[in-house]
Amino acid sequence: MKKVEAIIKPFKLDEVKEALGAAEVHGITVSEVKGFGRQRGHTELYRGAEYVVDFLPKVKVEVIVADDQLDAVVEAIASAAKTGRIGDGKIFVTSVEQVVRIRTGETGEAAL
Repeated sequence: MKKVEAIIKPFKLDEVKEALGAAEVHGITVSEVKGFGRQRGHTELYRGAEYVVDFLPKVKVEVIVADDQLDAVVEAIASAAKTGRIGDGKIFVTSVEQVVRIRTGETGEAAL
């Protein structure tokens, strides 16, 4: 099993959610986060004063999938979240040792 974490632009969340549904992902976790990448934020002008916005609003989407679903899920997220501009985000994939469904006690892929 794999954990896929994607940091995306907030306005792309609905498209990513639909793409994950089409890829037969049955559960996702979404968090509002702030951060910056290579672009290091940006400057804005407010009432004549310029100030630096270091942390940009982002959305973190987390899903746990079976190994055979991984490529489809990564492709679904990447294509749905892409705008072609700086700050589109990143996708991280890590291994998951074990999953337990608390309600039933199921473990492994059966718990997904």
